[in-house]
Amino acid sequence: FSGVSAAEQWNGSAMAAEELDALKLSIANCEPSSPHSIVRLHQALISCTTSIESGDFRQSEKSVSELVNFLNSVTDAVVSETENESSEDKAFQVLTGIHQYITSPSLDQAVIDALSFELPKAVARFACVSRRCLEIAGSVVDRFIEICSPRDMLSILCEALDSPSRMFKAPGYFAPLLSGLKKVFVSIQRRQFEQVKEAVPVIINVLKATASESDEGATDYEDLLNISIGIANSIQEVCVKLEGKENEKLRALLGLYILQIMVFVSIGIRDKVSSHPSLMLQLSDFLQYCNLSYLGLITGSDVDATTGTVVGEDGDDHRSHFSYVKHGACLAVIWGYISNEVAQAAEEDLAAVMAELSSNPDKRWQALGMLRNIFSFANLSWELKKQAINFLLSIVDGNVSHEYDIKHVECSFYMPRLFGTLQAIEAIVIYAPDAVIRKSAFVALKKVLADMPTSSRFDILIALIKNTDSASMLAILIDCLREDMLMEYCQRTSTGIQVIEAQINAFHSMSFWNAGTLEMVEFVLRPPMGGPPSLPEHGDAVLSALNLYRFVLITESTGNTNYTDVLSEKNLRKAYNEWLLPLRTLVTGIVAENQKDHDELAMDTVCALNPLELVLYRCIELVEEKLKHGT
Repeated sequence: FSGVSAAEQWNGSAMAAEELDALKLSIANCEPSSPHSIVRLHQALISCTTSIESGDFRQSEKSVSELVNFLNSVTDAVVSETENESSEDKAFQVLTGIHQYITSPSLDQAVIDALSFELPKAVARFACVSRRCLEIAGSVVDRFIEICSPRDMLSILCEALDSPSRMFKAPGYFAPLLSGLKKVFVSIQRRQFEQVKEAVPVIINVLKATASESDEGATDYEDLLNISIGIANSIQEVCVKLEGKENEKLRALLGLYILQIMVFVSIGIRDKVSSHPSLMLQLSDFLQYCNLSYLGLITGSDVDATTGTVVGEDGDDHRSHFSYVKHGACLAVIWGYISNEVAQAAEEDLAAVMAELSSNPDKRWQALGMLRNIFSFANLSWELKKQAINFLLSIVDGNVSHEYDIKHVECSFYMPRLFGTLQAIEAIVIYAPDAVIRKSAFVALKKVLADMPTSSRFDILIALIKNTDSASMLAILIDCLREDMLMEYCQRTSTGIQVIEAQINAFHSMSFWNAGTLEMVEFVLRPPMGGPPSLPEHGDAVLSALNLYRFVLITESTGNTNYTDVLSEKNLRKAYNEWLLPLRTLVTGIVAENQKDHDELAMDTVCALNPLELVLYRCIELVEEKLKHGT
């Protein structure tokens, strides 16, 4: 400044009077007594205006960059000086100066266009400073939207949303930019579907990032969710203007967008499910408009059809942008199950939907496969997962029927998805913090297994046993296998052989009573990695495997059958020499070692191995007896 007043510097510029008016900077505010930040702002704005109007591209690019750097330095200072009122006040004055400048009616359009590429992102950072800064930042963004090309502003806002700095990756930063998108969408006149389609993934990524970092009860995150619903209203407003195929595609895109917003609402409420938010009611209002029904959502058919309409020829290249739609589809129905008001907002008869699922195996298996998205989603609250389990139980409870065993219903297509659902339920049984949820999940696990045809159920159980890392879960699954074998055995023996002999012959190859059962016993007692099982860590699984072996051995012996080949001399000797005797050596060694100590841990170990030791010796006695008398 070199001793020259701001007023002299201002008046000395070659700008015409109308440009001075456009700057909206009062000379009185630019006296030497004015805050240094305001003086620097005026200088930066003068430099931008003169260089842009003169057509000096290199200088204008440099001037705009210097203006942005100055604005960023102001917001950086506020962030580093938390709870500093003077810093906030300085930021507010600078932002107000920008707003006065940009709203001048005589400001040249070329200047506006040049600044529009950089200022929205810079002023959005001010929105993180305070509520009043948020309001002014929104006004600045709105001004650019009013007087710049909607297509240009769409790409500018999306770029700003897609590249926040680490310090400003907060809901406040995104709020004015998202609000701007809401206004841009309704201003676009051509290729609306294509342009909205490019913007929606950016919005979803913003909500995904802020959802993972928001604190419980954070109002700024809820503000973003409200803005996202406002964006949905804007997309719907655009839909009304379109006809035919374009209307259908944009309506489908709106449906996918709504389903993903439902996910972020569900994440945001944490465990406050009982006080369901009005946001979910608003979102459910869109479902019928987007041709999404509860039955189509929970079975996935509407999701697949809608996604196909949107991605079109893009195929898998664009599907990754809608990774949460299946989660949202399930949540839409679960929220209707939780709240009658939500179901009414969606204009759905949930009782009729559940009745259809209960009576139709194909649709029920589709729904069970879809629910895996809820059970395995780490960001959802346990309360919502509990509600999803209750919903599952309501469509399979009292509905287990094995008529399709005999009719050979083709269900292999659904089994991989059901396997994923069962694995997700397993995780809830193991990790849920609440005993009630764990118990419900265990019941659900057994219900889903029981709902499968016998052939598939055996294969699924074997796969679950081989793919679990939890010894306790391994024990549970082996017990389920034993219970199924007992049930099948009782069914065979309680009815006259003459009546069911043909049926037994028809699906004997699908029975639980086969050599695969012994493979499961060996899987536990002689692990694939070699050596005996680890004790006492895997004591539960070993005890269950021994109980299964004892049950099969006794049942086959008393029934004079050998479906599992357990009574062959080869398998008896294998079990005796490779499973039972090495296990006895291990158990007796551990017990003897711990009996020398008298601390609590040692006594607990001995007590834990006592039941296992009793069953082990009984198995050894049974095998020795069979080998002694022959098979």
